[in-house]
Amino acid sequence: MKAELNNYRQAPRKVRLVADVVRGKTVPQALIELQFLGKRAAMPFAKLIASAAANAANNHKAESGKLVVKSVSVTKGPTLKRGKPVSRGSTHRINKRTSILKVELAVK
Repeated sequence: MKAELNNYRQAPRKVRLVADVVRGKTVPQALIELQFLGKRAAMPFAKLIASAAANAANNHKAESGKLVVKSVSVTKGPTLKRGKPVSRGSTHRINKRTSILKVELAVK
């Protein structure tokens, strides 16, 4: 009863704020809270939790009302390295960070 999203194009530091909101809640309650959360990562997290719930229903015959978000992890993905030109022919580094989101559900 797992689902994961690789190479999500947002910094892990920002995504962890959303992960802390849904950890330990039931699936319907987590989806409702994510619907009204004003963060950019809320929509991908809602899709990820819905996908994990669908996996649980399809593979383990579990009802989504009885599922709880057991663990949520946000780890660092590959960083896209870019440069911004500055004076005297040099550049400043710009790191475009990515995240790996993992959700695991359990039956209540």
